Amino acid sequence: MSEKNSVGIVKSKIFKCKNSLKLDCGVMLNEYELAYETYGKLNTKCDNAVLVCHALSGNHHLAGRYSSSDKYPGWWDSLIGPNKPLDTNKFFVIGVNNLGGDHGSTGPKSINPKTKKSWGSKFPIVTIQDWTSSQNELISYLGISRLSGVLGGSLGGMQAIQWSIQYPEKIKNAIVIAAAPNLTAQNIAFNEVARQAIVTDTSFNKGDYYKLGVIPKTGLRIARMLGHITYLSDDVMGRKFGRKIKKINYQYNLNTEFEIESYLNYQGDKFANEFDANTYIRMTKALDYFDPTNGNKKKLSAVFKKIKSSFLIISFTSDWRFSPKRSKEIVKALLDNNISVSYAEIIAASGHDAFLMSDDRYHDILGSYFKRMLEAK
Repeated sequence: MSEKNSVGIVKSKIFKCKNSLKLDCGVMLNEYELAYETYGKLNTKCDNAVLVCHALSGNHHLAGRYSSSDKYPGWWDSLIGPNKPLDTNKFFVIGVNNLGGDHGSTGPKSINPKTKKSWGSKFPIVTIQDWTSSQNELISYLGISRLSGVLGGSLGGMQAIQWSIQYPEKIKNAIVIAAAPNLTAQNIAFNEVARQAIVTDTSFNKGDYYKLGVIPKTGLRIARMLGHITYLSDDVMGRKFGRKIKKINYQYNLNTEFEIESYLNYQGDKFANEFDANTYIRMTKALDYFDPTNGNKKKLSAVFKKIKSSFLIISFTSDWRFSPKRSKEIVKALLDNNISVSYAEIIAASGHDAFLMSDDRYHDILGSYFKRMLEAK
């Protein structure tokens, strides 16, 4: 896409919520802040708003750049903008950094108003239900009584599901991409290994590392490296890296030799310098806890009975972390309740990360669905 299809230079905003929020864990937040961005214009009927929920390491910066010298646009810039699949000439798009996040919303790095110090380890565990509740406050503040849609991939897709359950009257469409109704034991296991890498880092200091001026980089590096392995497919890793080595011959030492090792080390270093460890832990716990059926898969249809929104569900053939089988569980539960649902299983080699890619077939499906949303008004 050329720059003429960009939303251009954007600026983040802060929503200061003075309404108290009782979290699922029992802690009461008397006030909190959410960082957010908007693109496009809210129409006079206030019925063209689409909320985009981010995944594990994402944030509210969906599209555009913060300055003309900004090297990288928002993480879903290929999808959002003028004449793009989610067309900002027609939709008012909202990106929000989840409560407990690392990019401006109230979280572990924020100052606790009671102690006047960083929350650190004392910041409560938050859930997807808590995020949806706080997002609803932002939506109300923006003057929106009903969202045209809630869109998300992976963890963001779970938030779209929760919106349809928690606020059935406030959402017309849920677009759920590369997600699942809950995590498998294997996925919970991956998250626990990542958390253990962080909490056992000698710099973690039980979550109170801010006051020491250190970062548990070693743990974060390992957590991110593990995550990247699960986000990519074997095929794409094989095609991209194979068994290629950095030098002509093996060096027979413990240094980095294979290209895949170099790639993972780069991604780990980059992430450790950019993301907060306490936030990472809380995001993975929110993933683990999400389960509308409370452990009974047979109850998913019953949980969906009160849903009033239409659905688009998208999965990717090479996604082994959130496989098409898991998406089909959602589709079946929706069909059991005669809820309007469109489903697409896209052939893609990128694994779980495919939902972030600029695949023409994928974007055409999304663009068609968004066009249908406009026509159905």
